[in-house]
Amino acid sequence: MSSPVPVSSVPASSVPVSPGSGRRDSVRQRVAAELRAALIGGDLAPGEVYSAPALAARFNSSATPVREAMLELSRDGMVEVVPNTGFRVTEVTRVELDNLAEVRRLLEVPVMGDIAEHHSEDDAQRILSLRPLVSAMQRAEAANDMVAYLTADTEFHTSFLALHGNPELVQIVRRARERSRLHKLLPLAESGQLTASTLEHEQMIEAALGRDRTRMQELVAKHIGHVRGEWAE
Repeated sequence: MSSPVPVSSVPASSVPVSPGSGRRDSVRQRVAAELRAALIGGDLAPGEVYSAPALAARFNSSATPVREAMLELSRDGMVEVVPNTGFRVTEVTRVELDNLAEVRRLLEVPVMGDIAEHHSEDDAQRILSLRPLVSAMQRAEAANDMVAYLTADTEFHTSFLALHGNPELVQIVRRARERSRLHKLLPLAESGQLTASTLEHEQMIEAALGRDRTRMQELVAKHIGHVRGEWAE
């Protein structure tokens, strides 16, 4: 299994950096990740219009990174620009959700099986390094913080898939995840019913380290099934 090379891996010396640009990029990336998680988890409701200043206050940011993130989200079809007002969260139909879940099953189940069966020793260390993300999900679940939960969840799955060495596949899966709507996550967390699903992430790590392809594929198929089951609207 070849180790992936991040798209952003460019020698630092070749990139001009202005004072404060690193911090601005960091804020923009944080805001973008939190906005995406809020959209997926239903914290930003479909059909509602949100202004950039209101979202900036909500996410402890200035309006500029919010506007930049929302324009990016509009290109992905997650929101629509409402001139002179803000951004409307787009609706996703049940058929679209079914299609997105099918795309994920077709891609993630065999690829995660390949990772489990064929990963290198270096990859094994990268798999172990995903455990703090599981802990982050557990803390977010306990705090009923679904934005933090989904942010860690997305990083877990995309980092795991990146071990396959195909960044195009990772982007396709990321977009399919982001287009989904999982409005029942908060009630599940509040009732303690999300815990079993959270623990499936640790089980995926164990299946990979044990090179158990069959177990991994079963876990991933079950996990994706939540998207159109108890996690869905």
